[in-house]
Amino acid sequence: MSTPSDSVPQTPAGSFASHLKELHAKWGWFVALGIIMIIAGVIALGSSYGLLLGTLISVYYIGAMMVVGGVAQIFHAFSVKGWGGFLFWLLDGILYLAAGALAFAQPDLAATVLTLLLGVALIVGGIFRLIAAFQMRPAPGWGWILFSAVIAILLGIEITVQWPINSMWILGLFLGVDLLFNGFTVLMLGLGLKR
Repeated sequence: MSTPSDSVPQTPAGSFASHLKELHAKWGWFVALGIIMIIAGVIALGSSYGLLLGTLISVYYIGAMMVVGGVAQIFHAFSVKGWGGFLFWLLDGILYLAAGALAFAQPDLAATVLTLLLGVALIVGGIFRLIAAFQMRPAPGWGWILFSAVIAILLGIEITVQWPINSMWILGLFLGVDLLFNGFTVLMLGLGLKR
């Protein structure tokens, strides 16, 4: 038997409140996850061994995602065989699969390539942000986008100038910093949910 409240559609505010109540009940999990991520970030940044380990973890993670993506792409190619472009879908999947396997077989080579790609991506992304900042110039806050663009470009230049010497620690550095910031954010979210 349904109650009158079961038949009343829930408003977005009511839905948000119910989700917030669920999250509030699990605030401790957020705090624990945040602390674990902070500890992992400190370990990754704490020594050259930690940076090397962080780089290897990053390479293996990216390699695993490429293998999964490649296998999915190959299955997709055979599932849409009559649709057209079969050969391109298949070759794309094989390329992903081969790149993922290479990351596992030669993690130092993969780290070198990924570090160079990271540096170039930061420079190109920074240039795009720089253009966007000047196009937004009369708008409030455009200076923050300009600041972000300059930092990205300088970081990209620093990475590419030091390449390939920095290949065995730069990805670990980025992973460690990401873990620290994510961990702190999740920790603060958990403490905020406790209130």
